[in-house]
Amino acid sequence: MDIVTIILIAIALAMDAFSIAITKGFTLKNITKMQFLWFGIFFGGFQAFMPILGWASGIQLKDLISAVAPWIAFILLVAIGIKMVYESLQTKDEENTVEKNKNENELVNKGNFSFKELTLLSIATSIDAFAVGVTFAILKTPILFPIILIGTVTFALTEVGILIGQRIGHYLGNKFEIVGGIVLILLGFKILLEGLGIL
Repeated sequence: MDIVTIILIAIALAMDAFSIAITKGFTLKNITKMQFLWFGIFFGGFQAFMPILGWASGIQLKDLISAVAPWIAFILLVAIGIKMVYESLQTKDEENTVEKNKNENELVNKGNFSFKELTLLSIATSIDAFAVGVTFAILKTPILFPIILIGTVTFALTEVGILIGQRIGHYLGNKFEIVGGIVLILLGFKILLEGLGIL
C-alpha cells in the first residue's frame, strides 16, 4: 500500500474525531490546556491502537467486526448525544432556579470534561480503524508507519477541531451543547446507515 493511500486513510479515519472535537470545543466550558491535550491523546491513541488489534486479529474477525462495528458506534454516539442534549436542557432549568453563588459555579462546571465520556467517544470513533487494521493484515502491509501516521493525523485534527469549536462557541453562545448532542446523534445514524450499506 503506497504512502498516499495511507495518508488518505489516516485523514478519513480522523474525520469523525474531528467532527466530535468541534462539537466539544463549543460546548466545553473553561477547558484547561491539559484537558485540551487529553482529547488529542485519547482520540489519536485509540485511532493508532485499534488498527494494531485489527492487524493482529487478521482475517478471522473481519466479517464479525464489519457486522457489529456500526451498531456499537451508533449506540455509543446516540447515547452520548442524548445525554448532552438532556444535560443542556437540565442545566438551563436549574440555572433559572439556583442563585448565582458558588453552588451555581459548581453546576456550570459540572460535567464539562469526563474521562469516561472521552473514552466512549474515542472507542466509537476508532472502531473503523480496527477494520482498517484487518485490511492492512490482508494486504500484508507493515503496520508501524500507518499507525504512527493515523495517530498523529487524528491528534492534530482533534486539536484543530476543538480550537475551531471554541471560536464558534465564542461567537454563538452556549446553546451549542444541544447542537453538539444532535450532531453526535446524526453522526451515529450516519455510521450505522453506512455500515448497513444504505448510504
